[in-house]
Amino acid sequence: MAQVISSSEFQSKVLDADVPVLVDFFATWCGPCKMVAPILDEVAEEVAGRALVYKVDVDQSPDLAQRYSVMSVPTMIVFEGGQVKKTSMGAQPKQGLLALLG
Repeated sequence: MAQVISSSEFQSKVLDADVPVLVDFFATWCGPCKMVAPILDEVAEEVAGRALVYKVDVDQSPDLAQRYSVMSVPTMIVFEGGQVKKTSMGAQPKQGLLALLG
């Protein structure tokens, strides 16, 4: 299951990770975000051991949303080695999310 993380955890869990990390920037009031949530959990299980999947609530962590120029939700960003590698806006099917991770 994709864990929701806060701004204080972002450095250690995402930027310092040894594997690619898919981060779902979402909002609790966002319909498409709710549709993507179970798909994201499936992806997290499927890539376990070779990638990580986390979620960031843009209302709880607006600093991260601003830092990574998240203008709409859901926005998926893949980080590798502490850097943004890929960005995708809008709800994605499972295959689309897996493709983001390579």
